[in-house]
Amino acid sequence: MVIIGVTGNIGSGKSTVCQILNRLGAVVIDADKLGHQAYRPHSSAWQQIIDNFGQAIVGADNEIDRQKLGQLVFSCPESLAILNRIVHPQIRKAVQKEINSCRRHKVETVAFEASLLIEAGWKELVDTIWLVVASEEKVIQRLVKYKENSEATILSRLKAQMPVQEKMEYADELIYNNDNLSQLEARIKELWQNLPAR
Repeated sequence: MVIIGVTGNIGSGKSTVCQILNRLGAVVIDADKLGHQAYRPHSSAWQQIIDNFGQAIVGADNEIDRQKLGQLVFSCPESLAILNRIVHPQIRKAVQKEINSCRRHKVETVAFEASLLIEAGWKELVDTIWLVVASEEKVIQRLVKYKENSEATILSRLKAQMPVQEKMEYADELIYNNDNLSQLEARIKELWQNLPAR
């Protein structure tokens, strides 16, 4: 089994790359979706998050308001580090469980989508790292359009992430994604053909 780590900063187009890989036959594991499990009401991580960031981030339904939490952590590196120490081990456990399941089911190729693949120390979970890169201008356009974030919010989140230039040092492949879908698909198909025997 080959595990492709698909990473990149917010708005770079990781999900689009994984959709293409899924059509080519890869099983996609999404770290962000698995991360939602860590926020489940009354889980140990949920309680630790509330203990550290206060009851004000909890809604009437006992769900953590991730937007409120984001406002607290993305403007403060120390707070972000605390949150990551709580949540990352939970996500890693869930990812490892999914990978083990794929092995048992004789899956040939997995695409593991994770913004924080490098920062969280998950590099050893994958066989190759594909870094998706987009210009800051494109990232802002996409996120303002599709997620209704303000430009200031997007820039604060980008600032909280490892710079792309630093991530490039860890990448086996670079995938530029500035909105030409046919070029993006051609690049993914080329990389797919050149994967080691699955």
